[in-house]
Amino acid sequence: MDVMDRIKQAIESNSVILFMKGTPEFPQCGFSSRSSQALSACGAEYAYINVLAEPEVRENLHRYADWPTFPQLYIKGELIGGCDIIMQLYESGDLQTMVKQASN
Repeated sequence: MDVMDRIKQAIESNSVILFMKGTPEFPQCGFSSRSSQALSACGAEYAYINVLAEPEVRENLHRYADWPTFPQLYIKGELIGGCDIIMQLYESGDLQTMVKQASN
């Protein structure tokens, strides 16, 4: 399976997925840390892919949705955005609503 198909399959098979540097338990950058903490604070069950452990994904994910940075949050197959957008949604309460609706 080529890397673009792997990315597409990961996004389509998880209602909430975060492409991040590191893991939620051991994030490897501040933006990934803040994003995973916001999701956890919302009570979200989410999948993640550590792009540092998967260099092919890291090198090609920007081609999938034309978004150049990490982390990248997808909910129900749709790119939500990076850390700044995730934090804005979290602070407004919208992130919790979005992840709750995604789990239904």
